[in-house]
Amino acid sequence: MKRDRRVKIIATLGPASQDPEVIRNLFEAGCDVFRINMSHTSHERLATYVGMIRTIEKDSNHPLGILVDLQGPKLRIGTFKEDSASLKNGDTFTLWRAPMDGDSTGVFFPHGEVFNALEPGHRILLDDGRIQLEVIGSQSKEGEVERIETRVIAGGLLSNRKGIAFPDSLIPVSALTPKDQADLDAALALNIDWIALSFVQRPEDVEEVRRQVEGRAFIMAKIEKPQALACINSILAVSDGLMVARGDLGVEMPLEHVPGVQRRLIFAANSCGKPVVVATQMLESMIQAPIPTRAEVSDVSTAVFEGADAIMLSAESASGNYPVQAVMTMSRIADETERDILYRNAIDRQRPHPDPTEAGAIAEAARTIATTLNLQAIIAWTSSGATALRLARERPSAKILALAPRLEVARRLTLVWGIQSLVVSELHPETDIVDHACQLGQEAAFIAPEERAIVVAGIPFGHLGSTNMLRIASATHT
Repeated sequence: MKRDRRVKIIATLGPASQDPEVIRNLFEAGCDVFRINMSHTSHERLATYVGMIRTIEKDSNHPLGILVDLQGPKLRIGTFKEDSASLKNGDTFTLWRAPMDGDSTGVFFPHGEVFNALEPGHRILLDDGRIQLEVIGSQSKEGEVERIETRVIAGGLLSNRKGIAFPDSLIPVSALTPKDQADLDAALALNIDWIALSFVQRPEDVEEVRRQVEGRAFIMAKIEKPQALACINSILAVSDGLMVARGDLGVEMPLEHVPGVQRRLIFAANSCGKPVVVATQMLESMIQAPIPTRAEVSDVSTAVFEGADAIMLSAESASGNYPVQAVMTMSRIADETERDILYRNAIDRQRPHPDPTEAGAIAEAARTIATTLNLQAIIAWTSSGATALRLARERPSAKILALAPRLEVARRLTLVWGIQSLVVSELHPETDIVDHACQLGQEAAFIAPEERAIVVAGIPFGHLGSTNMLRIASATHT
């Protein structure tokens, strides 16, 4: 199933989309990658989802990506004597290290290792930001902070075990909890394609997971904490992609900052050729309604204009009343945006400077030649996916067909802008890779007979990081 749309669509699976027929309909409606949220998924259900997706992949002969999203550290307060307490503006409120039932003066916080990171003036957000505190001091005993004193800035009713966030503090908590470790092991055993790591604060969070993954999947850093923005280039350097997780970002920073952050993150990821996903509340009203709001349509279109590799549905496809319609709607919006007269100008303006490497020069040349000669396709042999990623970084007007020798490479590329993948069998040494690429492009309906295309590869073929060849050719005239 060849799609003309460049931007990819990720759909989250859940109660509304756990039936095999619904998942198949999501694929046919335009889903390129399926997200499985481990915050709400057992290992048994994970295996069931993966089996369903792989069956659809086999039946359709179309690579499908699977993104497993780890829950990450969920920090929560303890309990109250009466299950809740009312916090009033201006009152003092204490976070206690020692276990005890809370009241309107304070509550137990079972993550004492966080206390040393809090300083006067730091904000503390509770219940998705509905309640806001400001640190005013602390009390220690034998060098260990035992309690944090705060002032209530925005009060309200606070109930048991609500989530807590520290937007101004670099928290000494690993991004990988024991639950995440178990979920990661289960996902890798099922040969999934992407791991999304939640609440990344620093590059070390990604490196910790990368050591365990050992190349068995690509790693996506979810950017949902302000601390990550201060070292985003370092995080990008050790990640395979980024997710702009606007939900938690909108809690931990002023909402009006989020659109600008989204744009900067997309540009940063595009600049280094790493795929970037825009997520959260893109078609939120379609959880309950069969059509989105005009503002949501504009939101999806903006992400496409800004050059996102993929746009994601969360509750819309996982628990909403109209999961398939949501994917169809998102696909139509993306298609129409990419046909807009201003789209190509917007994409070209955002294209980064050429990567000063041999492979980068080849990719930039392929884009320029395809534009100058009005060629419709660039066909790339790619052993690891790196050549295809280089081409996608250039955002060419021509379609990109990635010829991959391994199915896992083709699956990982399903999330990347403009790339359609084809799994090819091992080549004989005497095979002319240029002529064979054009023949495969015709068979996949990417180029018409006698139509020319650009073929990019590395010589000798199959050597990682050796992209060094560009040819203009057709199946009959190479």
